[in-house]
Amino acid sequence: MERSESNEISRRRLFAVAGLSAGAALLKPNVLFGESIEPLSGRAQQRDVTAMNSGKDTSFSSLKQIDAGVLNIGYAEAGPSDGSAVVLLHGWPYDIHCYVDVAPLLASKGYRVIVPYLRGYGTTCFLSKETFRNGQQSAVALDTIKLMDALKIDKAILTGFDWGGRTADIIAVLWPERCKALVSVSGYLIPTQEANKKPLPPKAELTWWYQYYFATERGRAGYAVYRRDFAKLIWQLASPKWDFHEATFNRSAASFDNPDHVAIVIHNYRWRLALAEGEPQYDNLEKQLAESPAISVPTITLEGDAKGAPHSDPTSYRKKFSGKYANRIISGGVGHNLPQEAPQEFAQAVIDVDRF
Repeated sequence: MERSESNEISRRRLFAVAGLSAGAALLKPNVLFGESIEPLSGRAQQRDVTAMNSGKDTSFSSLKQIDAGVLNIGYAEAGPSDGSAVVLLHGWPYDIHCYVDVAPLLASKGYRVIVPYLRGYGTTCFLSKETFRNGQQSAVALDTIKLMDALKIDKAILTGFDWGGRTADIIAVLWPERCKALVSVSGYLIPTQEANKKPLPPKAELTWWYQYYFATERGRAGYAVYRRDFAKLIWQLASPKWDFHEATFNRSAASFDNPDHVAIVIHNYRWRLALAEGEPQYDNLEKQLAESPAISVPTITLEGDAKGAPHSDPTSYRKKFSGKYANRIISGGVGHNLPQEAPQEFAQAVIDVDRF
């Protein structure tokens, strides 16, 4: 399996390995991570960050709802309505509050910031009870395009991590004319079903425990009953040095009470392993993604220095970005939920990629 295609495996590998090793060794920075591939001026970065507000917000001032495609999407908005648009996309098992400190930082710089709940989270709901609860990657990405259409946003800076990073990557590939620039945590995150069919050595397979759990009906039932416990475990394993408060977790965990959440999550992971079918209207999009095309828009990729397990060196996905590019390693014990753990550094990346 090529390193570029195995990045998804390596990224997900952090969850279980951290739990299996009591392991201080896993908390050490990966020695493969050195300087950024194309480092920008640290002095300029520090100057802009210190000029911004400190954040520390506990909630968004208000939420909005809008019909977009097959969904009624809940989203937070900050900044001037005529500002350059930035879309901040969350992952699993997280929600829009990953960006509660990032959004005001960008709004203070004049950006129009949009932070949507993905399908199956928070106040986002399907317009019809008859619509299949589909979690496949192209369907989730198209939701964001439909949201941009509804909000009359022609082009935006797309950002994200986990599911959100994958969604942003996909939009940059399939609709580059809608993506002004990209900030992606963990780099190139577009998997293929064929690559995911290939068996791995036993230790590597073990690190996929939750995906195999979700492949069973016991897993579906277990996640439905214990979704908050499950999510908290993932938070702890994915970001072992992030000492989040119970209130911080509970604020996000409320979004998992969405009635479609379990169905979307289970279908997403089963589809990735080719254990569940997608919908035919997305076949052409998936065919394009199966080629693992390069991303041509200006991009900054980010990695935390304290993820829950070793992961791919950024040089392994460097070739997937053909436009202007930089990679940054964010130090200080930063794990998987990078925008919430390091909001100023994340916001600075958005500002900097906008200048590329």
